[in-house]
Amino acid sequence: MRRIDAFNGDADGICALHQLRLAEPADSVLVTGPKRDIALLPRVAARAGDEVTVLDVSLDRNRGALEALLERGVRVRWFDHHYPGEIPSHPLFEPHIETARDVCTSILVDRHVGARHRAWAVVAAFGDNLAPVAEALAAPLALDGPRIDRLRDLGESLNYAAYGETEADLIVPPAALYRLIRPYADPFEFIARERIAAELDASRYADLAAAAAVPPYRASKFSALYLLPDAPWGRRVFGAFANRLAATDPYRAYAVVVPNSHGGYTVSVRAPGAGPLIADALCREYPTGGGRAGAAGIDHLPPGELEAFIARLEAAAR
Repeated sequence: MRRIDAFNGDADGICALHQLRLAEPADSVLVTGPKRDIALLPRVAARAGDEVTVLDVSLDRNRGALEALLERGVRVRWFDHHYPGEIPSHPLFEPHIETARDVCTSILVDRHVGARHRAWAVVAAFGDNLAPVAEALAAPLALDGPRIDRLRDLGESLNYAAYGETEADLIVPPAALYRLIRPYADPFEFIARERIAAELDASRYADLAAAAAVPPYRASKFSALYLLPDAPWGRRVFGAFANRLAATDPYRAYAVVVPNSHGGYTVSVRAPGAGPLIADALCREYPTGGGRAGAAGIDHLPPGELEAFIARLEAAAR
């Protein structure tokens, strides 16, 4: 029997897998990619008797490949917090799926493993822009303010590290980053011993400073859209920048847009914590859209649809 782990390359996906494999050690084949590379299951070459674990990846975007795996006799576990559509019922399928705004995949894994590696769930929640949830998760750990801030920085930098159209845009590929993290049960030890933690922090801060100098492309009382330049730093930072913007105003919806290689745009949307917009519902109106209630995106928005999208964002945010 082979084990295959398919996971989102962001903070939540990496930390979810890390918690699971700390609790359930196993040699596995890794299938992952940049954050928006979520159609992972078609790349899983599994046979009857193999076991596949999927973490932080939309079931709805992988439904056909999941059904094919189950038909071949592959056992599949699925941990996720994105919109799943109809969840299949099958004797070989074990879903752990919850879509509440205050849940991320690492929290689901934290519950599954009995909170044995809680600090990594805290890292993931900070990375997934769930700061109040992360602070509540951290309370039993009795960490002081500076140590909480170190977990916050690590989570935000791991999340930033996953953004890019291709791995060429990334500072480090997600599979390589996971392998660097894998030996460390303690995130503070990882921070202290691995140079990549400081390198990601420095790159994130530099890219955020560049994004902050970009004026809004369109803004109103209810929403604002930023158009970043067609450059590797813009493709790396647009998710972190969207999170930074969302933290500044709980009543305003934000979208950050960056040109992609297909001649259109990639979009990151953040719903206000105190407003009517449901981010994934808006993004799922588009063929390549998806996500969760508070944060979602569109992989490819055709260039002629940008103005209509801005109007749709504004209407949904009112």
